[in-house]
Amino acid sequence: MSTTPSHKEHKHHAPRSIGCMVITCSDTRTPDTDTSGQLIQQLLKDKGHHIAAYHLVKDEPAQIKARIADGITNDSVQAIIINGGTGISRRDSTFEAVDAMLEKRLDGFGEVFRYLTYQDIGSPAIMSRATAGIIKGRILFSTPGSENAVRLAMEKLILPELGHLVKELTK
Repeated sequence: MSTTPSHKEHKHHAPRSIGCMVITCSDTRTPDTDTSGQLIQQLLKDKGHHIAAYHLVKDEPAQIKARIADGITNDSVQAIIINGGTGISRRDSTFEAVDAMLEKRLDGFGEVFRYLTYQDIGSPAIMSRATAGIIKGRILFSTPGSENAVRLAMEKLILPELGHLVKELTK
């Protein structure tokens, strides 16, 4: 029998409340019409996490990077969750902005997200550039902007592991 703690034991000792920054990247949404950003915040709150900051920015790399920079210097932010701008259209630039800043990548997030999306919608899943990684001791997730994609990412991947990820980063 192994004396190494199981993943369930690790999760048991993980923090229950994480300070999160939510960033919506969109050229068309307003705070009132940002249903995906609102959904992320509600799902986080429902699980006992708190919203340390919320921003709605244009899908412009400089604006996205500036908000991420704010998050990594804010002691109350342990996780940054971005939605929008992960597709392949000319205006989708969130992936490039985020990827340039990551110190470590969690490739499994994007891979599993695309797999789950494929099960739901089929081959269009290959167009998603959802990604995750570590930057200055914070976990960062970048998801597509649709409500369905946000719900999938949050419920199946982010919320089940958020505390565990933060615990691992503080070791």
